[in-house]
Amino acid sequence: MASDRSALDRTAALIHLDDLAAFVAASPSSFHAVAEAASRLDAAGFTEMAETDDWGSGTGKHYVLRDGAIIAWSAPASAVAPTPFRIVGTHTDSPGFKLKPKPSTSAFGWQQAGVEIYGGPLYNSWLDRELEFAGRLVFADGSTALVRTGPFLRIPQLAVHLDRSVNVEGLKLNPQQHLNPVIGVGGPGSSDIVGALAALAGRAGEEVAGYDVVVADTNPGRVFGADRELFASGRLDNLSSVHAGLTALLAAADPVESISVFAAFDHEEVGSETRSGAAGPFLSDVLTRLSPDPVLRARAIAGSWCFSADAGHAIHPNYPDRHDPVNRPLVNGGPLLKINANQRYATDAGGAAEWAAACARAGVAYQEFVSNNAVPCGSTIGPITATRLGIRTVDIGIPLLSMHSAREMCGVGDPHALSRALAAFFSPSGD
Repeated sequence: MASDRSALDRTAALIHLDDLAAFVAASPSSFHAVAEAASRLDAAGFTEMAETDDWGSGTGKHYVLRDGAIIAWSAPASAVAPTPFRIVGTHTDSPGFKLKPKPSTSAFGWQQAGVEIYGGPLYNSWLDRELEFAGRLVFADGSTALVRTGPFLRIPQLAVHLDRSVNVEGLKLNPQQHLNPVIGVGGPGSSDIVGALAALAGRAGEEVAGYDVVVADTNPGRVFGADRELFASGRLDNLSSVHAGLTALLAAADPVESISVFAAFDHEEVGSETRSGAAGPFLSDVLTRLSPDPVLRARAIAGSWCFSADAGHAIHPNYPDRHDPVNRPLVNGGPLLKINANQRYATDAGGAAEWAAACARAGVAYQEFVSNNAVPCGSTIGPITATRLGIRTVDIGIPLLSMHSAREMCGVGDPHALSRALAAFFSPSGD
């Protein structure tokens, strides 16, 4: 019986993983991720609301977009102003590169692209890969279009014959000098990147008034390993959490005693301090419209929870000294409860209990993550959300290796386990 249960769990995990791979492939930029999420919400019967519209009571199943961010909610007809919220917060962006103004350049007969570092990518992981441009174009008439080029550019590494010290002294990359992608051959004026992007939308380059375009790896996600229990993909930080939160919202029972909210913000990798980032007003704006009276909303917030879902670190077998000597999470051991004494993660004892209860209802094992005392801890939208809203917040996520690489890796079972735990969180009484 146990083997049958294990086989069923693995089958469900692989089905979820196939869908995660499709979601990542459809989401080379934060704007594409939001569009893919909106498409799935539409198919599930959610209705888009414009921020400029009157939302009425806001009950029912709806979502609202703000640039590269999306917030969706399911509110029962019985919801009143003090009804608490159960929120899953994630982010849609990943570290990498962003297209500069005047991006078409040339050097020594090569056509190149001007890009700027976005967030904190592992530079070397982006070398020698077939990459694409993807993002949003805004035209002079105010219209917008999402575009992606497919394989278009590459950042070539210097041959070892021309740098004999690279395997001894290590690779040293100057981000201005060494990370300029090549897109073809030709002299000055022979390439027009903006024109090529505009053509994908059936427009002329001179019609483009602005753009938010990033670089993405084009390789698809793949299962691999001796027992096919590992998964590699770009943008697992943090599309693994976006996908898990979205699928959990769609799979959870309709809420009765709370309002289920899925919030996917942009710009977490650069600090979240934007109109579509977690430090901006987007979530507060939505909750205010769902619960307009400030006193009743304060009562609702006091009874609410937020799970901040963002990828974390698995123990690295080649660098065990970088991890806590006791708490050493492994891929396929279950999602992480992320803890930091200095509140780089927002988890406290009450939050740990809430997470444990959700995992128990879902039948999901989980692991605890805490940093090595000598290694600085990163942070998430969790402390930001707790500070902005005063809401009880817990930091969670799946364990990864190679975080911030162009291609990260996780266990095949953890993304599905995270989604199940989040669905149980949305339905605390089994409704």
